[in-house]
Amino acid sequence: MSTSKFSSPFALICAASAALLAPVVAFAQEAAPAAATTAAAAPAFTMDKGDNAWMLISSALVLLMTIPGLALFYGGLVRAKNMLSVLMQVFMITAVVALLWVTYGYSLAFTDGGSLNSFVGGFSKAFLAGVNTSSLAETFSKGVAIPEYTFIVFQMTFACITPGLIVGAFAERVKFSAVMLFVVLWVTFIYFPMAHMVWFWGGPSSYTSPAGLIFSYGAIDFAGGTVVHINAGIAGLVGAIMLGKRTGYKKEIMAPHSMTLTMVGASLLWVGWFGFNAGSNLEANGYASLAFINTFVATAAAAVSWCIVESLARGKASMLGGASGAVAGLVAITPAAGFAGPMGSIVLGLIVSPVCYFFVDVVKNKFNYDDSLDVFGVHCVGGILGALGTGILVNPALGGAGIVDYSTADFAASYAGTATQVLAQAKGVLTTLLWSGIGSAILYKIVDVVIGLRVSVEAEREGLDLSTHGEAAYHAS
Repeated sequence: MSTSKFSSPFALICAASAALLAPVVAFAQEAAPAAATTAAAAPAFTMDKGDNAWMLISSALVLLMTIPGLALFYGGLVRAKNMLSVLMQVFMITAVVALLWVTYGYSLAFTDGGSLNSFVGGFSKAFLAGVNTSSLAETFSKGVAIPEYTFIVFQMTFACITPGLIVGAFAERVKFSAVMLFVVLWVTFIYFPMAHMVWFWGGPSSYTSPAGLIFSYGAIDFAGGTVVHINAGIAGLVGAIMLGKRTGYKKEIMAPHSMTLTMVGASLLWVGWFGFNAGSNLEANGYASLAFINTFVATAAAAVSWCIVESLARGKASMLGGASGAVAGLVAITPAAGFAGPMGSIVLGLIVSPVCYFFVDVVKNKFNYDDSLDVFGVHCVGGILGALGTGILVNPALGGAGIVDYSTADFAASYAGTATQVLAQAKGVLTTLLWSGIGSAILYKIVDVVIGLRVSVEAEREGLDLSTHGEAAYHAS
């Protein structure tokens, strides 16, 4: 991995702020036409049909996580009068972000950004310029590739689900138009740069090429602990605070209207997450199998752990607890999926649920913020624990897979040591929290000034299904 670092934390924060606030035109001016250079330097790639088939299946599985998985999981947790509004938000976020991704998102995330390359890519592949059925994207094995269209589609599903996670934090009180405008701004200025900072590098055949900022720290994130979960989780918390509490919060019953649908949604998330994590290996080999089994056992351990904690604290285990624990386990194992061993993954799953339970049950009540569906308590907190835990569990002495050292002739796995790796992970977590937390606050304020964030009290009491969409999820017989 590249070892370039910023000289001071102050330089990092200032540079990050400058990149965040820079207009899109500046991105275009600074972008370097890296595609031609990379193509000229790259060796002949080979493409395996099995890898391609697995990646296409994985892409479909991640879409399944979003619609209907996430939509039903969230929908079941809100009151019946707001069910359709949540389905509509997640569904339309998926559609809008997919279009933004192929227009300019893929280019901003996965091309060289010239002088801004630490933070964001350029526009050399805007509108998928230069991409065709013959163009390839290298995997994590030198000279092995998959069709670039396949890589674009797989990463597109990640871009679609991440902003969808955010809406759970301020469900039941936000304007639909505000959600859509915020998502357009958020993926442009927060998600696409974050994906670039964490995942952009030259690949095995050009590992010394300039990489994204967080990648250059030496931080590892197999499938999106920082890019997806911490990123969305902190944005959700900021949104929940800025929108304020739901009308009647802690004064009226706001119980989930359908735990049946929530269980169905959670189950779809679990199934789809195999594509999310194992697919992030980009090849159908042993590392994909490792990520697959880790996703299975960490999730199982977290579901069991949550129910045990809930039984001890409240005397009863609930379906909501089981589902919440499963999601917490999925979140925590995401950055570690291809790095930890199965036993380490089980330990991670057992630990994450008590920590997330504490934030959901104690911290939220202590600070009295209304994170409707516990996006911060599960996704951000679980993502932080997973990201830091990855730095420990990747250790081969603990059953981990080690980190591939591309500077060696045989690409041998190595481990820099617990302190070194956990510090790199912590720097990645802190950068994500600052970038997304500060940036999201700015974007929420812009949306509030332009069109307003919240619906009226009357519309909220009527329910967003009827007041916003003129439809109802359910009709009396």
